[in-house]
Amino acid sequence: MSRLISPFRRALILLLALAILPVPAFALSVMDPFNLPAAMDAGTVKVGDGIAYADGQRHKLDVYAPEARGAAAPVVFFIYGGGWNRGERSDYQFVGRALASRGFVVVIADYRLVPEVQYPEFLEDSASALKWVQDNIAQYGGDPNRLFLAGHSAGAYNAVMLSLDPSFLREYGVTMPILGVAALSGPYDFYPFEYGEVQNAFGAAPNPQGTQPINLVTNQTPPMYLATGTTDPIVRMQNTERFAQKLQESGVWVTTRYYEGFGHMEPVIAMGSLWRWRMPVLDDMVAFFQMFGAFPSGVPYVAVAPDPPEQLPESIAPMDQIVDQLNAMFQPIEK
Repeated sequence: MSRLISPFRRALILLLALAILPVPAFALSVMDPFNLPAAMDAGTVKVGDGIAYADGQRHKLDVYAPEARGAAAPVVFFIYGGGWNRGERSDYQFVGRALASRGFVVVIADYRLVPEVQYPEFLEDSASALKWVQDNIAQYGGDPNRLFLAGHSAGAYNAVMLSLDPSFLREYGVTMPILGVAALSGPYDFYPFEYGEVQNAFGAAPNPQGTQPINLVTNQTPPMYLATGTTDPIVRMQNTERFAQKLQESGVWVTTRYYEGFGHMEPVIAMGSLWRWRMPVLDDMVAFFQMFGAFPSGVPYVAVAPDPPEQLPESIAPMDQIVDQLNAMFQPIEK
């Protein structure tokens, strides 16, 4: 037991230290506790680090995979959030390793941010990264014919849009089928644009209604897993409810999960092993991917994860402080 407690105590000391700092001071490293080696899934490896998928500093990606690799594995292309104006792929290595621990090859790519770009350029960057996946992922153990998209917050929007509007992928020659999309805490129906972050990202769009996922659903839309906290102050759960209803009315498979009492950042944080005991996001997501062909043999790979830290009840307070600070960094997307 003591062997497991010590690494978690180190993580918690860092959490507490971050919690007492003002937001600007810790904003660049607030995700660090979730990315400590002791707080991430073992049995995984970073097989690609800072690979360029196009020219430019923001056009690089990382690749994660299970250590034990045999036959080609299903691929998850994960897009992080940040209000379209911040975010780094390195902040989400805990997500890459979490999904890799379940047998996936995972790609996390940076993309250009507001104010350098506006809609639709950040979507075009992700489409360009997907072309790299199509051309190269087999060299890293991935099967391009078993591709799933996933994302959180603004990244959930991006993932959903890439699956709804075929023009983005067509422009970059991406022909891989998207077998399913997993979207956490995402905005799908937020026009008119009432808040600064959204106005800056979408205000110049010539067809603002065409930026809204809820308006682009067809019977060709791939299956979707939509998850949200019921007390999300940034993107209210009603946004997910409306989008899920539209998918159902269009005959599209949708799996919904509403995590009671949790807010905006908690679902993505809970994918990592440090907070996984709070809600079953990772298991729910993997079960959804499995429904749509992730592992045809029916036997997904499971790597070793640290035990849940229930033996450290004092950990809950510092973690909740960190989550509150994270949520406070975002502006609401809708009223």
